[in-house]
Amino acid sequence: MLILRSLAFNVAFYINILLWMVLCLPGFLLPTRMLLRVVHMWSASNHWLLEHIAGVKMELRGAEKLPKDGCIIASKHQSAWETVSVFNLFPFPAFILKRELMWIPMFGWYAWRLNMIPVDRGRGSAALKQMAARAAEEIVHNRQILIYPEGTRRPAGAPPEYKYGVAKLYADLGARVVPVALNSGIYWPRRTFIKYPGTIVMEFLDPIEPGLDTRAFLAELQGRIEAASDRLIEEAAAAVNPSPVAIEALAALRARQAG
Repeated sequence: MLILRSLAFNVAFYINILLWMVLCLPGFLLPTRMLLRVVHMWSASNHWLLEHIAGVKMELRGAEKLPKDGCIIASKHQSAWETVSVFNLFPFPAFILKRELMWIPMFGWYAWRLNMIPVDRGRGSAALKQMAARAAEEIVHNRQILIYPEGTRRPAGAPPEYKYGVAKLYADLGARVVPVALNSGIYWPRRTFIKYPGTIVMEFLDPIEPGLDTRAFLAELQGRIEAASDRLIEEAAAAVNPSPVAIEALAALRARQAG
């Protein structure tokens, strides 16, 4: 049953993406904010499919801590879930993403039209400067700049690998940073089509105000996100009929703590 439900969700998910991208092409003529509302509806449809086909619900915590004006959202990244299912949680988001994603037909067109911020990882410090400059252009329009500090998906329970990019944004933009913890990798693991029933929790933490030096900021950000994400792993593992990924993640977490 798990395999069948996961297969059904994956088929429905990709058909849903294709239909929205094709049917909404006239939306390119709309102002950016109006087109974003369409993307919000697509994001909400992903939530619906995930819950009603795969049995994966979502719980949002600390939403009151999310500013309505321009800020930086620094989120844990464990799964494809947070790249396709969180648009509708933010009023006016601008995602920082790999430049290669801009080359995907239709998806890249929408990312370009919505003024997302591509990063060419091969350019090193030059890419960071360009990223910060583009983010500065968008945040003045009260956009939420969303970045994954580890740069790529990490399995639930894996050791953290935070990059300097988020500290560069914090220093250059002088904006509040809202840390985000989650446990999406337990129910939608990376590099597998299996979706495990349960509840993905996304938790907004207290904002970090401007003014820290970059090293202190990065340590504070990592400490907050990792402590909260570890707690969410423990909650998932303690649930009735926990996902096997939750058990594995908890074991990996305990091994790291013991070491």
